[in-house]
Amino acid sequence: MKDTCLVCAVSAAVGVWVIMSSCSLTTMAMRSSNPEFIGKQLPGILDKNERKLEKSPDDQALILETGSLYVMYANAFVQGPAETLPSYEFDRKEAEKGRARAYYLRGVEILNAGLEKKYPGFAEAYDSGDVEDMRSVVERAVKEDAAYLYWSAAGSLCAYSLDPMNFDLGMKIKTLEVMIDRAYELDPDFNNGAIDDFYVLFYASLPEGLVGDKSMIDEHFRLAVEKSGGLLAGPYVSYAQSVAKPKQDYEGFKLNLEKALAIDPNKDRDNRLVNTINQRKAQYLLDNIENYFIGYGDDEWIDEDDEWLYDEEIEFE
Repeated sequence: MKDTCLVCAVSAAVGVWVIMSSCSLTTMAMRSSNPEFIGKQLPGILDKNERKLEKSPDDQALILETGSLYVMYANAFVQGPAETLPSYEFDRKEAEKGRARAYYLRGVEILNAGLEKKYPGFAEAYDSGDVEDMRSVVERAVKEDAAYLYWSAAGSLCAYSLDPMNFDLGMKIKTLEVMIDRAYELDPDFNNGAIDDFYVLFYASLPEGLVGDKSMIDEHFRLAVEKSGGLLAGPYVSYAQSVAKPKQDYEGFKLNLEKALAIDPNKDRDNRLVNTINQRKAQYLLDNIENYFIGYGDDEWIDEDDEWLYDEEIEFE
C-alpha cells in the first residue's frame, strides 16, 4: 500500500495550479524551477488561510484552496523529501512522515467539512465507510465538486499509506473509490488527466479484489499521458514506480523514467514546478535503481579475467 502515497507526489503536482489559483504566488510558483523556495512560502499561506477560515467558515473557494493545499504540501514538500533521506536518518524520516500524515488529515478534515456543508450526510458516510451511503450522497454532486472529491480521496489514501495498520482509514478504501469514481464521472479531464493518474496508482497499489478493475491500469496511463499532452513527467513516474517496479520490469521502469526526464519543462512554463518536482523524483529513482530490482548488479564485481570463478573442477580444501 505504501506506493499509494505517490498519488499526491504526482497528481498533487499535476493539480497544484488549481489549489494556488487564488494565491499571490500563482504565476511565480508554477513557473518556478525552485521547489525549495516555493515550499518555504506555503506554510505561511496555510497559516493565513486558517485565520481566514475562522472568520469565513462557509467560504467554499477558501475551503477547497486550503484543504487541497494541505494535501499537496504534505507530499510534495514534506513526505516527498523525507522519502529520499538516507537510511541512517531513520528517526528524522519517520518524524517527517508523521508530520506529513498530520497535514494530510487536516486537509481532508477541511475538505470534508466543505462537502458536508454542501451535502448533509457526507461526513457520516465518510466516517462510517458505508459504500451505499456515500454513493447516495455523491450522486448529488456537480462538476465543480470533482476537485473536493479528488483531493479528499487523495489525502485520505496518502494518510493511510503512512499508517496502513489504521483500521479507521483502512475501512474507508471502498468509500474512497466511490468518491473518485464520481469525480471521474463529473470531470474525466480534471487537471489534464490527474484522475487517470490517480487510478494507475490506486489500482496498482491496493490488493486484488479490494478495488476496481486492475486491467484498466494501462488504459488510464495512456489517457493520463494523452490528456496532459505528453508534457507532464508525472504519469511516467507513476507508472514506473507503481507498475513496472512491482512487476520487476527493469526495462519498463528505466524507459518510463527516462521519458519523464526527456520532457523539456520550458515547453509548458505554466507547469515548470510540476515537472521539476517529478523529474527530481525520476532522477532519484534512476540513481537508486539497484535498490528496487532483485539481483540487480549481482555479477558486476566479477572481472572477466577471473575465469577461475567459473571453473567447476577447482577444489577447495
